[in-house]
Amino acid sequence: MTAVQPKPTPVGETFDSLSPATDEVVGTYPVHTADDVRAAVQRARSAAHWWDGLGYAGRAERLQRWKGVLTRRLPQLCQIVRDETGKPVADAQLESVLAIEHISWAAKHARKVLGRQRRSAGLLMSNQAATVEYRPLGVVGVIGPWNYPVYTPLGSITYALAAGNAVVFKPSEYTPGVGKWLVDAFAEIVPEVPVLQLVTGFGETGAALVGSGVDKIAFTGSTATGKKIMAAAADTLTPVVIEAGGKDPVLVDADADLEAAADATVWGAFSNSGQTCIGVERVYVHERAYDEFVAKVVAKAKDVRAGSDEDAQYGPVTMPSQLGVIRRHIADALERGGRALIGGVDSVGDRYAQPTVLVDVPEDSEAVREETFGPTVTIAKVRDMEEAVEKANATVYGLGSTVFSKARGVELASRLRAGMTSINAPLSFAGIASLPFGGVGDSGFGRIHGPEGLREFSRSKAVARQRFTAPITLTSFTRKESTDALVAKLMTVLHGKR
Repeated sequence: MTAVQPKPTPVGETFDSLSPATDEVVGTYPVHTADDVRAAVQRARSAAHWWDGLGYAGRAERLQRWKGVLTRRLPQLCQIVRDETGKPVADAQLESVLAIEHISWAAKHARKVLGRQRRSAGLLMSNQAATVEYRPLGVVGVIGPWNYPVYTPLGSITYALAAGNAVVFKPSEYTPGVGKWLVDAFAEIVPEVPVLQLVTGFGETGAALVGSGVDKIAFTGSTATGKKIMAAAADTLTPVVIEAGGKDPVLVDADADLEAAADATVWGAFSNSGQTCIGVERVYVHERAYDEFVAKVVAKAKDVRAGSDEDAQYGPVTMPSQLGVIRRHIADALERGGRALIGGVDSVGDRYAQPTVLVDVPEDSEAVREETFGPTVTIAKVRDMEEAVEKANATVYGLGSTVFSKARGVELASRLRAGMTSINAPLSFAGIASLPFGGVGDSGFGRIHGPEGLREFSRSKAVARQRFTAPITLTSFTRKESTDALVAKLMTVLHGKR
C-alpha cells in the first residue's frame, strides 16, 4: 500500500505550496478570485501602454537588466525551484540558464523581427509604398506549468514582453513561489507600473484569467486542459497558443553512434523524473543496432537513481496523481507481453519512480500511445527506418523528436510529424533561442521562441502610402472604359502567358 502524497489545498483564502519530497510547507500564497484577476488585467492595460511607449530600445534595456538580476541570483532561484519541484539544483540551473539565454535573444532581436519592413507594391500599385510592422497585442495571460517553472513560462512571458505587451502570469499551484520570485525580480527593474503581474490559485483562477478580457492566452499543460481553455476562450474570441503534451520518439539508425544515442535516451527519458513534454518516451531502433543499443541503455540506466540526496540524478514525481498513471502504463505494458529490463511496477513508490526500460511492448498499449510523463521508456526493434518513421508518426501527438543517423539524419528528420527534431543530440532545439518551439496535433499549436515567438504575441499592421498620383485611376467612379480596357491588356501581357 503506497502513501498518498498530498497536493496543494486551499486554507481559507490562501493555499500552501508543499515540497514533493517532504510535504513541508515552503510557502503560502493567496487564492486570487475572478475579481482579483480582472483588476490585475485592468492594471495591465495602462501598464501596457506605458511599456509600449518605451520602444524597442527601452524595453531591451530593461529586459537585459532583468536577465542580469536572474543571473546574479541564480543560486537563490535554483533553490526555490528545488524546494517546490524536488529536482536537483543542477537541473534547476540548466532550465534557468536556458531561460536567461532566451531573455537575451528576445531583447536583442525584437526590433529587427517586429519593426517596420518594406514590401513590394507590385506593378499595378507601383505608386504606393508598402510596409508592414508588428504591434503589441496589449495584455497577454500566461498559464504556466510546474515541471519547468522557469524555462517554460518565460518562453511566453519573455517574448510577450519584448513585443511590447504587459503580462498577467498564473503559475501552477505546485510552483507559485518560483512565479513570485520571477515577477518580483522584474518589478525591481520595472518599478514604475505593473507590466508583469502574478495571480496565484487553482483552476478557477486560471479560468478567470482566460475569461478576463486579455488579448491572448499562452498555455502550457495537458492536452485535456488545453481543450478546455480553447473552448472557454472561444466565448470572447480570445486567441490562444497551446503547448500541450507529447509522446516524443527517438529513431536510431543502423549507422548511428550508439553510445551517444543510448546516453541521449537515458537522459531524455529519466531526467526531471521524466516530467518533460519533449522527453524521450519511445525509441525505434534498426534491427542491426537493436541488441547493442539496448545493452548500452540498460547499462547506463542501472546507474540512474531517483532521490532527494545530493547523489540522486533526479527527484520526486511532483504531481501525486501522476504516480498512478506511470504505474498503470507499466502494468499494462507487462500484462500485454512487454518486458521490463530495468524497473517495473514496483519501481513506482509513493514519491519517487525509479527508471523503467520496457521492450517488446505492443504499439497499441498505453505505454506507447498515451503520454506517461514519468521515468519510463519503450524500445522497439524495426526492420528499417521506413518502419521507424511510420511508427513514430502513428500518434496523435507531434511535439519533439530525435534522430540518430550518420547518413540520413536530415532526411529522416524532415519526414517526422513533429514541431521540432534534433539530430545526433538530445533535445538541442530547446536550447537554441532562434528556433521556434511548439507542436502539431494534440501537442497544440502556435509557437514560442525565435522570430515566430515574437510574432506570436503581436499583430501585423499593413500600411500603404501613396507616393505620387498614378497616371491611371482604378479606385474611382470617374474611371473610364478606356482605362478598363488598358488594364485588361496589361494583365494579359503580365499574366496571360501559359
